[in-house]
Amino acid sequence: MIGILIPVHNEEALLAECLDAAMIAARHPGLLGETVQILVVLDSCSDASAVIAQAYPVHRLEVQARNVGQVRGIGAQYLLDRGARWISCTDADSRVAPDWLVAQLALEADAVCGTVTVQAWDEDFDPAAQIRYHQNYQARDGHRHIHGANLGVSADAYIRAGGFEPLACHEDAQLVRDLERCGASIAWSHAPQVTTSARLESRAQGGFGDYLKSLMQAP
Repeated sequence: MIGILIPVHNEEALLAECLDAAMIAARHPGLLGETVQILVVLDSCSDASAVIAQAYPVHRLEVQARNVGQVRGIGAQYLLDRGARWISCTDADSRVAPDWLVAQLALEADAVCGTVTVQAWDEDFDPAAQIRYHQNYQARDGHRHIHGANLGVSADAYIRAGGFEPLACHEDAQLVRDLERCGASIAWSHAPQVTTSARLESRAQGGFGDYLKSLMQAP
């Protein structure tokens, strides 16, 4: 079984698109009929995220953590307990490509770090900052970016590395460092495609939105 793990905190505006895309990826013929379980972990949601998730044939957990590392860890353990051999992580403001899972598995690595493509720039994100983003971002194989929105790991490697730490931010980067320390093979690939939001209001302090804000403040 393959698990798709999606942490959610007040994502009513984008969650449906995320789940639509995840369901398409879960039915890709290249998976040869292997079961895919989509897990939504609703963390301290005060909007309609839970109602939206209930309309989909996905697994749901509700927690009160306000800690994305803890949420990912809870979700990963849930999927492992149900027999997942591979866990693919994305974010609720992102849309995975139809062949996302197939592309991750085809790399035959212990873990896959994929890239992201910005869907549409926030109207407050000025053109100079966009140029700085594209100058710094490596949209190619061999990149060294780590995104919780496009990360896959085998169950065995995840357990060897010790799993997600309960960090409020950069839990994905910490997991990759732990994977490297335990000798896991990691594919740094541009093949698994994910489109993500360019919103400037980060759900986690220090996240992708804060990185975008820093580009606007650069000289």
